[in-house]
Amino acid sequence: MQKGELLYEGKGKRLYKCEDENLLIAEFKDDLTANNAEKRSREEGKGALNAAISAQLFKLLEANGIKTHLVKRLDSTHQLVKKVSIIPIEVVVRNVATGSLTRRLGIADGTELPFVLVEFYLKNDDLGDPILNDEHCLLLNLVKDQETLDLLKEKGRKINKILKAFFANRKLDLIDFKVEFGIDANGEILLSDEISPDSCRFWDMDTRQKLDKDIFRLEDGSVKDAYEEVLKRINEERV
Repeated sequence: MQKGELLYEGKGKRLYKCEDENLLIAEFKDDLTANNAEKRSREEGKGALNAAISAQLFKLLEANGIKTHLVKRLDSTHQLVKKVSIIPIEVVVRNVATGSLTRRLGIADGTELPFVLVEFYLKNDDLGDPILNDEHCLLLNLVKDQETLDLLKEKGRKINKILKAFFANRKLDLIDFKVEFGIDANGEILLSDEISPDSCRFWDMDTRQKLDKDIFRLEDGSVKDAYEEVLKRINEERV
């Protein structure tokens, strides 16, 4: 597959046309951003680490019944993916209170939530990705009906169940994560974008060390070292 016209460039990836009109080539960038891209940097090798981590997690989810846009990896930073129309809703799934949840609601940082919390945010950097309720999503015509919103929540919870158990077996707590979904040419909703330390929070179970993009947000260590540790644990054989 050869890269064609650049269709889109986001904070972490570029999307290109290819020979097949139903497929795209996704290129993972080394860029780092935080606070809606107000804070920016770059770390060589970060894109390749995210590409590897995301591909392996998508394969895990596919094996457990979650359909994704991933077709295959092309090289260390490029993936072949199905072309989808992204639903402009960020689905955030939380197991432990931290970050914006603690700031908004005053819940103590690190508090384990009594149930899995699923939140919707508008995918719009200019507006600061505001939080949405179901009625907001319908008012803005982000989805066609309530059933679609219920399906996004169901998929978010199922992804959480699979990944939480997977990472617990590798001594990592899955604190929270953000996922995006897209609709393919057949009208099917597919997990899209990526799942990586850019979009998840991972804490070591024993030390509570952060192994995700919070390291960049808080300037608390090496992003590359943390992401390499996550990939290492993903690749570990566990019983």
